[in-house]
Amino acid sequence: MKPLTNWAGNITFSAARVHHPTSVADVQALVAGHRRIGVLGTGHSFNTGADTTGQLLRLDRLPGLVDVDTARRTVRVSAGTTFAELGPRLHEHDLALPNLGSLPHISVAGACTTATHGSGNANPVIAAGVRTLDLVTAGGDLITLERTSADFAGAVVSLGALGVVTALTLDLVPAFDVQQYVYTDVPWQALADGCPDISASAYSVSVFTDWREHSQIWVKHRMGTEAPDLSWTGGLLADEPVHPVAGHSAANCAPQLALPGPWHLRLPHFRAEFAPSTGDELQSEYFVRREHTGRALAALRALRHTMAPVLQVSEIRTAAADESWLSPAWQRPCTALHFTWVRDPGAVAPVVARIEEALAPLDARPHWGKVFSTPPGVLAATYGRMEDFCALRKRLDPMGKFSNEFTDRHLPEA
Repeated sequence: MKPLTNWAGNITFSAARVHHPTSVADVQALVAGHRRIGVLGTGHSFNTGADTTGQLLRLDRLPGLVDVDTARRTVRVSAGTTFAELGPRLHEHDLALPNLGSLPHISVAGACTTATHGSGNANPVIAAGVRTLDLVTAGGDLITLERTSADFAGAVVSLGALGVVTALTLDLVPAFDVQQYVYTDVPWQALADGCPDISASAYSVSVFTDWREHSQIWVKHRMGTEAPDLSWTGGLLADEPVHPVAGHSAANCAPQLALPGPWHLRLPHFRAEFAPSTGDELQSEYFVRREHTGRALAALRALRHTMAPVLQVSEIRTAAADESWLSPAWQRPCTALHFTWVRDPGAVAPVVARIEEALAPLDARPHWGKVFSTPPGVLAATYGRMEDFCALRKRLDPMGKFSNEFTDRHLPEA
C-alpha cells in the first residue's frame, strides 16, 4: 500500500493505522479505545503537526453537515467540510464568510485549528469567526465550547492538541460580489514605500514578489465600494490572467480582469475545480506587527540573493488582530510574509534559518502549519497566553493522547 503523505509529499505519516470514522460516535469510540490519536484534514500543512505514532483519523467521511441559520447569520458545519463545498451552499442563502484563504480545497476545521487566513487589513484569521466548536476529548467525551466559555479562546486554534473537532458554528455576513484584477511589474521601491497604502486600498490585497525588481499586486475589490486605482505604483494593469509564479498557466487561478463574481469564487487565489499547483513545493510564513512592515521588507530584501535559488514566489498579506491564544495575529494587526519554496528541504532549511534570524528583532511568529525552525523558547515568548494554553492542554489531555513530536517540542509542559 502506498504510504500516506501530505499534499506536498514532504511528510510521510507514521501512523500505525488510518481510520475514516463515519459518525461522531465512531470518533468517540476510536479516541476512547486508543492510547495515541492524531487528526489529519486535507493534508495541506507542511510539517509534522498532524503526525502520530498511534491512530490517525481522517474526518472526510463524517456525515455532511451544512446547517444555515439565516436569522442568526450562522452556519453549523462538519469538520471535514471544505470551503469549496461550503461556499456555494452559503451563497444560496445570500450569506458569506467574511474572508477565505488562498485555497478553497482545505477543510474548515483544519483551517481554523492552524489559524489559516486570507488577506485584508480588517479581516482576521478564519478562526476568529468560530462561534462554537464540538470537541471529542481524551476520554471519548463530546463537549461543546461556546464563545462565552472560559476556555474558548484557547480551543479554536489548538493544533489538534486538545482533541478531535467534529463540528463548528461560524459567523456569517450578507453575501457580496468581488472584482479581482492584477497590477504587474510594480517596481520594488514603489512597493517598499507604498505598502501601507497598497494593503489598505481594497477589501483584500495580496502582493506577490521575488524580492527583486518587479512584483504583482492582486486586488480583490468588494463591489459597492469605491474601486481603488493603484496606477501610482507604476504597475501595469494586466490585460490577461496571470499566475503568481512566472511561467505557470493562470488556468487554475480565480477569475481576474475585474470580472464580477461571488465572494467564494474570488477571495481564494485558486479555483476549486483545479489543483492549485503540482504540490511540488514547501511553504513558510511569518507574521509581524503591521507597524513593523517596512523593517521586515527591508530585512528580507537584503536576503533576496540568498532566497533566489530556492524561492518560487513570496506573498505579502495582512490580517486584523484576534483573540485566539495561539493565533499568530493574537492581539496585534499583522503583516504576513509568505514564502513558496522549491521542494528541497535540505536547501530550504538554511534559508529559512536566515529569514528567522533577520525577523527575530521583530518578534515574528511563524504559521503553525508551515516550515519553520524558530526555537520553542523564542516562539513561546511571543505568545502571552502560551502558559494558559499548555495548562488547558494538560487539563483536557492529561496523558498526552493527542501529543506528538511537533506539539511536545513547541508547546511546553504547563
